[in-house]
Amino acid sequence: MHTTDQKEILSLAYYDHEDKVLLAVDCIIFGFDQEELKILLVKRGFEPEKGKWSLIGGFLKKEEDLDIAAIRVLHHLTGLHDIYMEQLYTYSKVDRDPADRTLSVSYYALIDIRKHDKELIKKNSAQWFSLKDAPNLIFDHNAMVERAMTRLRRRALSKPIGFELLPEKFTMRQLQKLYEAIMGKKLDKRNFISKFNSFDILIKLDEKDMSSSKKGAYLYKFNEEKYNSKVEEGFNFKI
Repeated sequence: MHTTDQKEILSLAYYDHEDKVLLAVDCIIFGFDQEELKILLVKRGFEPEKGKWSLIGGFLKKEEDLDIAAIRVLHHLTGLHDIYMEQLYTYSKVDRDPADRTLSVSYYALIDIRKHDKELIKKNSAQWFSLKDAPNLIFDHNAMVERAMTRLRRRALSKPIGFELLPEKFTMRQLQKLYEAIMGKKLDKRNFISKFNSFDILIKLDEKDMSSSKKGAYLYKFNEEKYNSKVEEGFNFKI
C-alpha cells in the first residue's frame, strides 16, 4: 500500500515521460518619429541565422509568467518601464526554429521613440527601421509583424492609440500622420480633425509648435480622464 508521499512521487514521475519544449517570447516593438511608424529590430549574434535581422526575444524562465518575461525582454532592450503591450499569438510549428523544438508567444509594444535608451539599443546591435523599408526577418518573424500590424490597425479603429506613440504635447498634423502610418493610407485633413474633435478627448493648449511654419501649429494633449470614462461607457472611437 502506497503512502501519501509515495503517491506524490509516482504522480510527479509521470511528467518525466513527457516531451520537454522551449518556450520563448518575441516582441514586436513599434515607435513613431512624428513622420512614420517604425519597428525595432536586432541583428542576431548567434546561430542559427547569425548576422540576420530578428525581433527581440528571449526564453521564459522557470520563475516567470509570460507577461513578466515580455516585460523583462522589453526593458533589457529599451530601458523603459510601464510599456503598453499586448499578447498576440502563439507560434508552434514543429520546425519553426531549426535549433530546437521551440514555441513562441508574440507580443506587440508601443513606445515613444524619443524616450528609449539609445545606448542600450546600440549595445544590443538593434536598429529602428521604417516599416516599409524593414529587412526580411528570420524564422516566422515576418508573420508575427504582419499579425501585429493587423491588430494595431484594428485597435486604431476602436480607440485612440496616441497615448503611447506620441509625445505628451503634439500637433494635429502629428496625430494625423500617426493614423496614416498605421492605416497605410492618406486621410482627409478636414474630416480627420472634425472626427477627432467630436471625440472630445483632446485639450487644446495655448502653445504652438513653431518648427513647421512661421504661423505655427497649436499643440494638444490627451484628456486621459475623459478618454477612460468614454472607454468604460463603450464609446466608439472609429475614425
